[in-house]
Amino acid sequence: MTTLTVYSEQDAGTPLATYTAFADIRDQLATIGVEFERWEASQPLSPTATPDEVMAAYRESIDVLNRKYGFESVDVVAMHPAHPDAATARGKFLAEHTHADFETRFFVDGSGAFYIRSNGKVFLTVCTKGDLINLPANTTHWFDMGPRPDFKAIRFFRIKDGWVGNFTGDKIADRFPKFESAA
Repeated sequence: MTTLTVYSEQDAGTPLATYTAFADIRDQLATIGVEFERWEASQPLSPTATPDEVMAAYRESIDVLNRKYGFESVDVVAMHPAHPDAATARGKFLAEHTHADFETRFFVDGSGAFYIRSNGKVFLTVCTKGDLINLPANTTHWFDMGPRPDFKAIRFFRIKDGWVGNFTGDKIADRFPKFESAA
């Protein structure tokens, strides 16, 4: 289930608020400039679907977003519990970072958690199948896929280089609940 839990960035132990209704999540994220939408994600995919298979299944949605935002590159990040790079990828994305470009993700299967730091708060957003999240450029955040990741997300970029993280060096992610306890 998609959820949004808001914390003070100083206190990861006690949530300030938790939201489960789509409209509430969308409206709360909008206060920090994050767009959140629900999209149709009903194309059948095997647990080990390749990026090409995911792209083919969601070509129409990809084309809609490309026309809207002018993306230069699109890729798929797909992780399953037995993926050989799961631990390495989790460690990379758990480090707080920003991007010079805005970050758009369309979850077509499974789930993962974005932690967005803004205005003295951390917005822990568990995204699930059908969620489309769009973080503005230079938004401070990190992502947790859990120790046994199971998701497929289409990533969109306006720069040809694709995913380029600018790491803050802050260890804030170490203080907050991990995906496995938040989902």
